[in-house]
Amino acid sequence: MPIKGSCHCGATQFEVPEPPASVTSCNCSFCAKRGALHAYYPVAQFKLLTARDRVSTYQWGHYVGQHHHCGICGCGTYSEFPSFDTGEPDYDNMRVSVNARLFGDDLDLAAVPIEYVNGKTDW
Repeated sequence: MPIKGSCHCGATQFEVPEPPASVTSCNCSFCAKRGALHAYYPVAQFKLLTARDRVSTYQWGHYVGQHHHCGICGCGTYSEFPSFDTGEPDYDNMRVSVNARLFGDDLDLAAVPIEYVNGKTDW
């Protein structure tokens, strides 16, 4: 069953085909300040329901990823990254990281297992 999410003001909306089996909490400088719990999906499974020009993008560091946020309320909504399953960026295997906190009432987030990543020292 598809699950929808949106930023605080509702201007940025998206959909994925199913709830996440788990979410990831990262303590790197960006994620710690953003406070997102990440749910990962293949790019083909992510559907932006808002016009792309309504979404703002932030890049930093090595510019490997694109962090998207609502241009109106500023809520961090989703990011696009290559897979790092092998330890190196795989640009042929892009993923979308959705802020699972934005699924709202469509997901009982307390029931989803959290995986912790030490991005503070491992990146």
